[in-house]
Amino acid sequence: MNQPRENEIVDMIIIGGGPTGMFAGFYAGMRQASAKIIDSMPQLGGQLAALYPEKKIFDVAGFPNVTAQGLVDRLERQMSVFPIQVRLEEKVLQVFKEEERLFRIVTDKGVHWGRSVIIAGGVGAFEPRKMDLPEAADYAGRGIHYFIRDLKAFAGQEVVVCGGGDSAVDWSLMLEGVAKRVTLIHRRDKFRAHEHSVDRLMKSSVNVLTSTDILQIRGDDRVRELTIASSLKGEEWQIPCDSLIVNYGFVSSLGPVAEWGLDIQQGSIRVDTRMETNIPGIFAAGDITTYPGKLKLIAVGFGEAPTAINNAKVYIDPQSKLYPGHSSHMKFN
Repeated sequence: MNQPRENEIVDMIIIGGGPTGMFAGFYAGMRQASAKIIDSMPQLGGQLAALYPEKKIFDVAGFPNVTAQGLVDRLERQMSVFPIQVRLEEKVLQVFKEEERLFRIVTDKGVHWGRSVIIAGGVGAFEPRKMDLPEAADYAGRGIHYFIRDLKAFAGQEVVVCGGGDSAVDWSLMLEGVAKRVTLIHRRDKFRAHEHSVDRLMKSSVNVLTSTDILQIRGDDRVRELTIASSLKGEEWQIPCDSLIVNYGFVSSLGPVAEWGLDIQQGSIRVDTRMETNIPGIFAAGDITTYPGKLKLIAVGFGEAPTAINNAKVYIDPQSKLYPGHSSHMKFN
């Protein structure tokens, strides 16, 4: 193996360009560490930018609400203070620890070198969980949607949302003032969404149908009508539908990450209190991690990123301080 030149090595390779990875890049700059973000997507922002850029987020400190794309734009502007390298549309295939404080990262486009690695890959490779009705595949792109990029596309429509989590409830509320009518169908009697959001839903004009399921989708060149059934009443009936938005969650896979020798537990990377994995020098942050009491929230990822970066800084330079002081004491442009 040819040894890399010094100018080819960055202090921190950040795998994943979602919110946690972006904030990690910024914080690496705060610690005067050189960093490079590698992501397989064509843009920064992860799921926020790719799947629901117009969805409002309510649990980020300092923002009463902010759209997903708005949060990504702010993170990108914050990160631009420092010369963070960004490599998009590049998939990391393998990570090799060549020696202490030297990692070789192999992608589908080349090789990168880092003194430490921060894995911030969200939930890994992901795709929406599809409906299991036989005709659902026929209407994909013709009335069935698994995520929303433009709310205005549903103006004046009869929209049906199915699901019981935060996304289903949030989309229903956001579409309330756009669509002709919004109906939310949930197969169970209780929602998994935040209590405040459910309370807003019940006070809204959204037609909420619980303990109800979709039996059939009908239409011509696109979705026109649904047959639904109540498990409580044992009744079936039809409702009009121009667009059916499916929010059954995502099926995720760690992909190549699972082959890197990391301690994987139930599809997540186990880390300690320093956000370090079982391989010294490889840290992780965000939804891809697990530890006792872990919560998968953007706000949690924002807290884990500085912990990972500060400990990676100490790993690279054992003489450096773990705690750099308050940001208000730092000077940068």
